[in-house]
Amino acid sequence: MSHVKAGGTSKNIHDSPGQRLGVKVFGGQKVKIGQVIVRQVGMTKRPGEGTKISRNFTIHANKDGIVQYSSRKIRTFSNKSVYRTEVRVI
Repeated sequence: MSHVKAGGTSKNIHDSPGQRLGVKVFGGQKVKIGQVIVRQVGMTKRPGEGTKISRNFTIHANKDGIVQYSSRKIRTFSNKSVYRTEVRVI
């Protein structure tokens, strides 16, 4: 007889693979149209000129060129100004 009540159950056994998020092309590198620049959850980086953002917040190149990162002020929902990274293709 078992001396532990529910001896065979375990809940936290499933493991999912990583989502491969992050910056795929760094500043100063060349990109072609449609190429993924940043994969992210939420808008941690904002799209600038020459880029577009998809439904899952992935930033793509809208034209051929060189990637450039810069910082700009964004006004949040609560009217607070915070700095966010802007991605541009020039």
